[in-house]
Amino acid sequence: MHTLRRVFAAAAGVATVLALVAGQPAGAQEPTAPDQGLYQVRGADTATSRTAVARSGVDVLGARDGTMEVVASPAQADALRAKGLTLDLAGDWLAMLARRSGGVSRAAAADFPAGDEGYHTYDEMVAALQAAASAHPDTTALSSLGDSYEGRDIPIIKISDNAAADEDEPEVLFTCNMHAREHLTTEMCLHIVDRLTSGASEFVNSREIYVVPSLNPDGSVYDISGGEYQGWRKNRQPNSNGTVGTDPNRNFSYKWGCCDGSSTSPSAEDYRGPSARSAPEVAALQAFVDSRVVGGVQQIKGHIDFHTFSELVLWPFGHTFDTVTEGMTQAEYDHFKSIGQQMAASNGYTPDQSSGLYITDGDINDWMWGQHKVLSYCFEMYPSSGGLDGFYPPDEVIAEQTSRNDGAVDILLTNAT
Repeated sequence: MHTLRRVFAAAAGVATVLALVAGQPAGAQEPTAPDQGLYQVRGADTATSRTAVARSGVDVLGARDGTMEVVASPAQADALRAKGLTLDLAGDWLAMLARRSGGVSRAAAADFPAGDEGYHTYDEMVAALQAAASAHPDTTALSSLGDSYEGRDIPIIKISDNAAADEDEPEVLFTCNMHAREHLTTEMCLHIVDRLTSGASEFVNSREIYVVPSLNPDGSVYDISGGEYQGWRKNRQPNSNGTVGTDPNRNFSYKWGCCDGSSTSPSAEDYRGPSARSAPEVAALQAFVDSRVVGGVQQIKGHIDFHTFSELVLWPFGHTFDTVTEGMTQAEYDHFKSIGQQMAASNGYTPDQSSGLYITDGDINDWMWGQHKVLSYCFEMYPSSGGLDGFYPPDEVIAEQTSRNDGAVDILLTNAT
């Protein structure tokens, strides 16, 4: 199974991949385009052209080094080709999902698909946080942001030398699993909890650190439902047209829907929702951050929101290509860039302003800075590319790819003052 996932992840040999998917020899005529095709898009070499791709309604999986990976219908693929872009079909998205899950269906999602049991399910994640709180009662405090749409608790754990008290120390927030299929990020947040509670960091004595391992528990549970990967991104909140899901990372209040950086279509993967903070998960996170304004001063000074994939360190703003604009001075931008470059140097990621990828609006990083002036970054984790396998890397990489960010986490903690 792991061998197959690496075959699909390989960037070279698109014809060979087609042969694997279509069951015909390499070099044979390209099969009829599937209803949901995985494509490599070439020619989108600028942020403007990548934004045009993102605005076309396709599901953008990742973007790096001039190539975007998207899931598109035949009509969407034809429309992008008409814009002068080159699209290489890499496979049938739904067939690849089924094959990636090993073809094993279980009635209930008791665990991840066979071979990936090293990932934490929602229940296992909650149990891990409870165990950490029980083992370290003086330095941890486990609580809740509130409930998801389907009624699941959204746990948040505080780590500090005197966790029960609200001390006058800089606060730092780490959030993960905003998008359901990005399970490696939950492991990243759990790794942060484990490292900081094990006494490996001096920051526990000088910071109050909050960690939210899953901001989208409903979507995460659904994504492994039946023991098969679903490729699900959004939350599980029903829409008026019968579809399901709002993209939480297009639903935050700052500049919500301002700049054509999200979709008004409920069927779209980047659907912004009917109104700002309409997703209960987003409303819960915003309420928590708002509550950390004490005496008129925001206590949270630094934040990283972890995503997969593309190996990027991104900073605000996402809603505009401008660096100096409303809410961002040159000195503030330079500060963001300097720290972002330091973190990227520590983990080998590529640093950039968020809009350098493509325009987004209503995302968490723009809201954290635009509303609260929190030094907020988006990390796109391992791998640098990979199509379907970019979201479902083998569990053998968890330890290496989470510890890879230890230095970057420490750099943010150092600069959160």
